[in-house]
Amino acid sequence: MTDLELAIHAALEAGKLLRKHFGTDTVVDEASDHDIKLALDKESQELITAILLGARDGDALYGEEGIAGNQASDRQWIVDPIDGTVNYYYGIPHFCVSIALRVGGEIVVGVIHDPMVGETWSVEKGGPSMLNGKTIQASKRETLAESILYVGSGKDENSLRTGVDRFHRASLRARKMRMMGSAALGMAYIASGRLDGYIESRISLWDIAAGQLLVETAGGKVDLTPIAGYDDAYSIVATNGLIPVEEIL
Repeated sequence: MTDLELAIHAALEAGKLLRKHFGTDTVVDEASDHDIKLALDKESQELITAILLGARDGDALYGEEGIAGNQASDRQWIVDPIDGTVNYYYGIPHFCVSIALRVGGEIVVGVIHDPMVGETWSVEKGGPSMLNGKTIQASKRETLAESILYVGSGKDENSLRTGVDRFHRASLRARKMRMMGSAALGMAYIASGRLDGYIESRISLWDIAAGQLLVETAGGKVDLTPIAGYDDAYSIVATNGLIPVEEIL
């Protein structure tokens, strides 16, 4: 089984787990003003870990719910077991599993799986971005006036303020705006041509690692700026590579 096939297998298995429990009472492990952690987040990551490291026992794994494996390895799986946990908890069927493989510091495999819609995005460095086995491309829209943009709002006060300000500015220029609750799916939608841009002032690596390779391979552009004082956190501007997103930054 190739690395890409393994990542797809792990994402699909985790997706089955999430779909099985969707709409049922779920245990909240941790709650804050703007976020929720579920016991199912950990269960999903444990399942993914068992599959990935069971097949590649010398690899490292770095996920939203912790690390596993050989952390000295130059092969690192980057996992978000439920991207869109709050959506999941509230019964909103917009969430996904995101898995990427980073080798020697470079993302070489990306998989994003939406278990409710039955869509699986996949990409391997050197190959095309795919949705359910068919090649996809970012949109060819060139102006904000014809674009749909996704602006994330972040979780701390500064990020929330920045996100709301950007949403306001973009609303005056773009055709439509969205706040969707899953960064990974937002990236997958850009790669598919459904959205034209995604902007957020602070996002974690596991949210966007797979999506970055998908977008760039599909003809889009992703700019990441590290956030001082936070490990593997970035501000992100992801687009189809054509729209003038600097107008709303």
